[in-house]
Amino acid sequence: MENEPLIDDALKSELSALYRAPGRHYHNLSHIEAMLALAGDCRELLGDPQAIEAAIWFHDAVYDSKAKDNEAQSAALAEKKLAGRANPSRLNRISAMIVATATHQVPPFEDAAATRDASLFLDMDLSILGAAPDAFDAYERAVRREYHWVEEPMWRAGRSAVLKTFLARPHIFHTQEFRQRFEPQARENMTRSLQALQTPL
Repeated sequence: MENEPLIDDALKSELSALYRAPGRHYHNLSHIEAMLALAGDCRELLGDPQAIEAAIWFHDAVYDSKAKDNEAQSAALAEKKLAGRANPSRLNRISAMIVATATHQVPPFEDAAATRDASLFLDMDLSILGAAPDAFDAYERAVRREYHWVEEPMWRAGRSAVLKTFLARPHIFHTQEFRQRFEPQARENMTRSLQALQTPL
């Protein structure tokens, strides 16, 4: 059972269709592909690369910018679709990683390898924050389009709060590898974005 691929081609097709839904300007297939590429770069660091791959594929499978429980719904979908492909503890790990994308706090696993995998997975999800300025700006515009229904003053207040929360952390990224690669640029990007959001229209 453990040697069977968790995510086969049929499941990839099914999930790809969800990520291609209209209205997904950032949380789409490109985001998944970017994370899968990072997982490939980090493969030798991962304890359970297939579980990470599954978490990547499912973590934004349910995405409605007006909903508050996308992560929980995505985790529930993963549990349903992966039942029988992974043992319960592995399924719990995948589900916990998906739910953790709501807060980007590492789940309290007792197992060090699972904690390390979750840390790397969450860092992959946030890597866009440390992208080159042009790519970061395109990401910000795409997220704004996903929340097109939010009026500008509300958007500015909400987005500013999110950016401030991340900037207030001692580290944005959980792992040394991602801190070295992305942290300085992420702080620069987010500080710049925050200044723009706080500039009167």
